[in-house]
Amino acid sequence: MPVIRVADPTDPRLADYRGLTDVALRSRKEPESGLFMAESIEVIRRAADAGIPARSMLMAERWLESMADVIERLGPDLSVFVADGDVLRSITGFHLHRGAIAAMHRPVLREVADVVAGARRVVVLEDIVDHTNVGAIFRSVAGLGADAVLVSPRCADPLYRRSVRVSMGTVFQVPWTRLPDWPGGLDTLRGLGFTIAALALEADATTLDSFASDPPDRVALVLGAEGDGLSRRAVQASDVVVRVPMSGGVDSLNVAAASAVALWALRPA
Repeated sequence: MPVIRVADPTDPRLADYRGLTDVALRSRKEPESGLFMAESIEVIRRAADAGIPARSMLMAERWLESMADVIERLGPDLSVFVADGDVLRSITGFHLHRGAIAAMHRPVLREVADVVAGARRVVVLEDIVDHTNVGAIFRSVAGLGADAVLVSPRCADPLYRRSVRVSMGTVFQVPWTRLPDWPGGLDTLRGLGFTIAALALEADATTLDSFASDPPDRVALVLGAEGDGLSRRAVQASDVVVRVPMSGGVDSLNVAAASAVALWALRPA
């Protein structure tokens, strides 16, 4: 096993893990899509299972044995750095969740038509900026049987470290890509046979119960940003507006919770 033990947090070989923002990581290394960080042994394992190549890994000594099979699968060119807890914290600036983090190569994004080919339930995210919500939505998509996620040009990065962690690595198993334009991408989906269903608080919206009782064969569920919800342009570009019935003086759910409720109701038979 190619292990490199480090004691100096300023070691230049650890530059990928020290003081870099995710924006910097995206341009850190060719191919064009750069790097992203996969944090925790479960997330790294899912990434390896999905065939995503890693550039290096940084971990505590105690995780070496349990990660041996993953390290072997990631290949002989992988650099595996090992350090104690204080050094790890000095390098990354935070407590390393579950003792391991890997710098991995970003997959090249696929075409929309390729990602949704054969899909029946697709989730579309408009300008959701909270990485926790993005990760939670991916986890719901994976767990509740939807087929793909599409994100608007200004939506938060699904491969941001926190998004990946909150998703429990499901971002690697759910097909996804970024729409090249917005809301024009909804017309693209409509042309591919999807009914565009906007989840929004409109006075004339159809209740989720009613819509789910006889849903179209292919549905693209569009979810909007925290606070403001879907933009007027997105609502107008949709075929139907759907709302989750609420009570107790509460008008709506958090977007990640709403996605789970809607996906459960619309799960394919």
